[in-house]
Amino acid sequence: MQHTIIKDTCIINEGQEIYGDLLIKNDRIEKIGGSIDIKGRVNEIEGTGNHLLPGVIDDQVHFREPGLTHKASIYSEARAAVAGGTTSFMEMPNTNPPAFTINLLEEKYARAKESSLANYSFFMGTSNDNLEEILKANQLKKEICGLKIFMGSSTGNLLVDNPLVLEKVFGSSELLIATHCEDEPIFRENFANLKRLKPNLEAADHPIIRNEEVCFESSFKAIQYAKRNGSRLHILHITTEKELQLFTNMIPLKDKRITAEVCVHHLHFTANDYARLGNQIKCNPAIKDPHHRDALWNALLDDRLDIIATDHAPHTWEEKQEDYEHAHAGLPLVQHSLQLMLHYVKEGKISLPKLVQKMSHAPAECFQIKDRGYIREGYFADLVMVNTNKPNTISKENIHYKCKWSPLEGFTVPATIEYTFVNGHIVYGKGVFDESKWGERLLFNRH
Repeated sequence: MQHTIIKDTCIINEGQEIYGDLLIKNDRIEKIGGSIDIKGRVNEIEGTGNHLLPGVIDDQVHFREPGLTHKASIYSEARAAVAGGTTSFMEMPNTNPPAFTINLLEEKYARAKESSLANYSFFMGTSNDNLEEILKANQLKKEICGLKIFMGSSTGNLLVDNPLVLEKVFGSSELLIATHCEDEPIFRENFANLKRLKPNLEAADHPIIRNEEVCFESSFKAIQYAKRNGSRLHILHITTEKELQLFTNMIPLKDKRITAEVCVHHLHFTANDYARLGNQIKCNPAIKDPHHRDALWNALLDDRLDIIATDHAPHTWEEKQEDYEHAHAGLPLVQHSLQLMLHYVKEGKISLPKLVQKMSHAPAECFQIKDRGYIREGYFADLVMVNTNKPNTISKENIHYKCKWSPLEGFTVPATIEYTFVNGHIVYGKGVFDESKWGERLLFNRH
């Protein structure tokens, strides 16, 4: 039997700070707080001066496997994730082939079982003609995180634009439905109008083409579908002030049927950064003007926005160096999301307990993840120890993504990830990976 004691640390959990020890027995948290001493063989870790947090749960990543492994793989990106304190991820279906069937979805699970250092789940993809497979997925609602609908052309053939299909999907799916909301006709009209005026488009034009109306109209439609059908809807990567009127903070998260997410890059960058970073920060939906970022922060802090995620979407450096129209959209972020947000803790923008709520507790609550997302006795020991007084600078030398670049290069974060525990196993400690155990499939408390 394996025991680990983390000694004399500051545990941040459920709005509280607890100083003391924590005992891990095999893969679970056995005891929290006080001074813990046990007989026999025990792995003891000194936690003095550090903070112990529940591991980050990232509900939106793109790890590119199968079919796009020149950009990334489940192995490479999960490795980067745990180096950044992310212990569980939910991955999107726009791989090659897309995860449109149960069989294809299970192939991804099988690959993760033998190559992911983090815990994992995968979204079922939606197309205009896979309703039969979606109905089959209802039988697996305790085993898969949700259904993904691209209500915008971010990923080509995953666009679902048939209103009859959308009505059927919202009406028949018993899974959480996660949506990428951008209105295709408005986006195409904006693009055509700007292209006539300016033949050589550039990255700074991206938020003009994919503007506030593109996002709002699609989010509004998704909510109408959900309300008509009583669906459980989660809208991904909100980027605009106007959309925020669609969400409420008047009821607890556990009772919400419509929830929303904000991503770290939309909390950090603004349209002013295109001049410096160009296509490096081209993503869908677009990074927009500073007043949108300010509104997102306000809505995050007052709980209209429920979750912080990354939409981690790696592309090769060469794919990002093409001209604006051909440069791929997406940013690699999963390794640095926690450290980046700890920058805003240090700046006084958000408290550490609130950050833990948005990056660990809320994803677990929103998706009804079984026995994870909190530091509780009996829960899986998915933990991250951070030294908030040990800054480090993001550089190519310490990036673990397969693509080997980040739009955050040169940025100094105020904290270092000292240890990451996945199911009680120290998968990353003091800069060293231990790949002797893989992560596990996430399960869900759904009826």
